[in-house]
Amino acid sequence: MSSAALDLTDRVVVVTGGGGGIGSAFARLAADRGARLVLVDIRPDAAGKVVADLPGGPHSVLVGDLTSRADVERILAAVEAEHGRIDVLVNNAGMTSAERFDERSVESIELELNVNLYAPLMLTRLAVDLLRASDDPRVVSTVSLGGIFPLGETPIYTASKFGLRGAMLSIALDLRTKGILAGSVLPSATDTRMLRQEALDGGNALQFQDPPQSPEQVARAMMKVLDKKRIEVYPRVSESWLVKTAMLMPNALPRLMPLFRGKGERGQAKYIQQLRDRGLIETIDGVDRLTEQ
Repeated sequence: MSSAALDLTDRVVVVTGGGGGIGSAFARLAADRGARLVLVDIRPDAAGKVVADLPGGPHSVLVGDLTSRADVERILAAVEAEHGRIDVLVNNAGMTSAERFDERSVESIELELNVNLYAPLMLTRLAVDLLRASDDPRVVSTVSLGGIFPLGETPIYTASKFGLRGAMLSIALDLRTKGILAGSVLPSATDTRMLRQEALDGGNALQFQDPPQSPEQVARAMMKVLDKKRIEVYPRVSESWLVKTAMLMPNALPRLMPLFRGKGERGQAKYIQQLRDRGLIETIDGVDRLTEQ
């Protein structure tokens, strides 16, 4: 298997969640390799700022709700009209919620499953014809270490990522025989706006056993999926072995979890303080809020 970096010169790379931390970090790496980026995001301002700073080009932004089939079809039609193909599709958009399962609304459960699971599957399926128009089509999906290990405070996120991991493994096996290479990256806690908000909202503390990694670390792992033609890549390999080992004994999890909770809670508190020190949290009327828009 070749270890040479994939040549992205003039390749059309579509990145969902392109205005966020991981999406923008990957976009910069791809642009540095000569790719033409199409950033898809529900927030035009965020994606527009990313595109404005990318080298090369031309790059573009498409705005839409990825849970809406009509929006997805409109986005793909725009890509087809402009480029005629997709060389690399990056399923990166996602969300989480710190609301506990027994307290949250059914509507919020439906939304999170739609964003994290249904949307990337629908987009990938509807993009197949544009992928087949490429001479070397690739798909990369951002899953999560939560796609292997249960997170008690965020069960819907866990459910969506377990489902996405399984679906993408199956899709990778199927499409590989049809000329489309697909793979996933499974990061642990990553210093993005989503994680910062989750930390403020009192989300899963266990993910703070170690300091969160940077979006750039995850983006490099995504490039490894492309360069090495891997089905799965873990930015922190040691963590993947730890959670896989723990899942060999699922009945022991209620006894094992408390052993790690204290360290995780201390790590979460330290992370929140670091966000304060970086000027990313402000207190208004006694309520902590992220300063980012």
